[in-house]
Amino acid sequence: MTENSANSKPWYLKLHWQVLLALVAGVAFGWLTPTTAEKIGFLGDLFLRLLKMIIIPLIFTSLVSGVSSLGSARSVGRVGVRTVIYYTVSTTLAITVGLTLVNIIQPGSQLTLAGANELPEGFSTTSQTLPEFLIRMVPDNIVSAMASGDVLPVIVFALLFGLFLTRLNGPNVDTVQKVVDGVLEIIQALTLAIVKLAPVGIFALLAREVARSGPGIIWELRYYFVTVGAGLLIHATVTLPLVLFILGRRTPTKYARRMAPAVATAFSTASSSATLPLSMDCSEKAGNRRGVTSFVLPLGATVNMDGTALYEAVAALTIAQMYGVSLELPQQALVLLTALLASVGAAGIPMAGLVMLVVVLQAVGLPLEGIGTIIAVDRVLDMMRTATNVWSDLVGTAVVNRFEGDAS
Repeated sequence: MTENSANSKPWYLKLHWQVLLALVAGVAFGWLTPTTAEKIGFLGDLFLRLLKMIIIPLIFTSLVSGVSSLGSARSVGRVGVRTVIYYTVSTTLAITVGLTLVNIIQPGSQLTLAGANELPEGFSTTSQTLPEFLIRMVPDNIVSAMASGDVLPVIVFALLFGLFLTRLNGPNVDTVQKVVDGVLEIIQALTLAIVKLAPVGIFALLAREVARSGPGIIWELRYYFVTVGAGLLIHATVTLPLVLFILGRRTPTKYARRMAPAVATAFSTASSSATLPLSMDCSEKAGNRRGVTSFVLPLGATVNMDGTALYEAVAALTIAQMYGVSLELPQQALVLLTALLASVGAAGIPMAGLVMLVVVLQAVGLPLEGIGTIIAVDRVLDMMRTATNVWSDLVGTAVVNRFEGDAS
């Protein structure tokens, strides 16, 4: 009945059409009236803050509820293994697509270094070693981690909390489960209210971005832009739909229409974490089990970054070509492995992939100054790769849901 009532709405009342219209209107408004677009940009910032406000409580309650609803620790482990396998395979496929295109198009040979060597202000070139990354996963103070918005430790704590919730019995444990489920219902209701503001927020964000960057800046980096963009497009429209059809047993076009609001929001906000509330809402409406959705998507928003990994691989080889450095097959394999690992550590926030690019460049001995050359179009590409990241998470949810037994 819910689906029929949703389908009976006029098209202009459906969220995905409102979001898509906001995207088009935002580009036109920012191009035609840049001064006004700058002034209304704060509406987009307000929308982002509303989304970020609920990220930590949503991640914690959804993961605890999702893990506990899966039942035994064996079920949790089974879902976890399938999720990690999907993330590894999809990210590897994305990097392979990117490396293939960058070797064919050779975008770095078209670039020059004139006046473009400086890194952006505030850009940090510090990277984490594997031990440091593992240590950061375990919070020394979970309250502090939540307050600072450090998502990865919160995920680890929530997974452990939910896992031990399944191992214990008794009235006190049942009370905790009911409290968590009740808080999750409230957070989801709040999320739904915030999501209805998405068209306004997206319009303001995109209008301001177009006003600031302008369309001309892309021309100077057109070959690099086309390489990354084509790679993301191929992965999003060919690779992932094939995975969805073969493994998830879903019709890609139908599933994509249902996920359109989340993907469009990811594009405009350039933040997979900020898009998480809408992603979870779209996933459940598409028939994915609540337990699977609550497990796969919060985890994916932090560790599954197909678009980011593809971008890092293309950017690294583009910079190598720009400096005339030849990377042979073993070195490109190292780029693939490093991009795969670096994408796991990339936060679900705007431009996080740019920071992790430093790790990839250092792994193959390329100069960090090359980042200054490609930074000009990074914001646009960031929006594209974030949309790809979120689409991959949603495809992964359908795949894991199918192997866990479709409840729809």
